[in-house]
Amino acid sequence: MLWSDPENEPPEELRRAQGMVRRLGILVALAMVLVMFVIGLR
Repeated sequence: MLWSDPENEPPEELRRAQGMVRRLGILVALAMVLVMFVIGLR
Protein backbone atom coordinates (compact mmCIF):
# COMPACT_ATOMS: atom_id res chain seq x y z
CA MET A 1 0.00 0.00 0.00
CA LEU A 2 1.61 3.20 -1.16
CA TRP A 3 1.12 6.64 0.31
CA SER A 4 -0.17 7.78 -3.09
CA ASP A 5 -2.96 5.18 -3.16
CA PRO A 6 -6.47 6.66 -2.98
CA GLU A 7 -8.45 6.32 0.23
CA ASN A 8 -10.43 3.12 0.49
CA GLU A 9 -13.67 5.02 1.16
CA PRO A 10 -16.94 3.78 -0.35
CA PRO A 11 -18.84 6.33 -2.44
CA GLU A 12 -21.49 8.46 -0.75
CA GLU A 13 -24.51 6.65 -2.20
CA LEU A 14 -23.09 3.28 -1.14
CA ARG A 15 -22.63 4.52 2.43
CA ARG A 16 -26.18 5.89 2.40
CA ALA A 17 -27.53 2.56 1.11
CA GLN A 18 -25.62 0.63 3.77
CA GLY A 19 -27.11 2.84 6.49
CA MET A 20 -30.59 2.31 5.08
CA VAL A 21 -30.12 -1.46 4.96
CA ARG A 22 -28.86 -1.43 8.56
CA ARG A 23 -31.89 0.57 9.74
CA LEU A 24 -34.21 -1.72 7.77
CA GLY A 25 -32.66 -4.78 9.42
CA ILE A 26 -33.14 -3.30 12.89
CA LEU A 27 -36.75 -2.45 12.01
CA VAL A 28 -37.43 -6.00 10.76
CA ALA A 29 -35.88 -7.50 13.92
CA LEU A 30 -38.02 -5.29 16.17
CA ALA A 31 -41.13 -6.17 14.16
CA MET A 32 -40.39 -9.89 14.53
CA VAL A 33 -39.95 -9.52 18.30
CA LEU A 34 -43.28 -7.68 18.46
CA VAL A 35 -45.00 -10.41 16.40
CA MET A 36 -43.58 -13.14 18.68
CA PHE A 37 -44.81 -11.21 21.72
CA VAL A 38 -48.33 -10.85 20.26
CA ILE A 39 -48.42 -14.55 19.32
CA GLY A 40 -47.29 -15.45 22.85
CA LEU A 41 -50.14 -13.48 24.40
CA ARG A 42 -52.77 -15.53 22.57
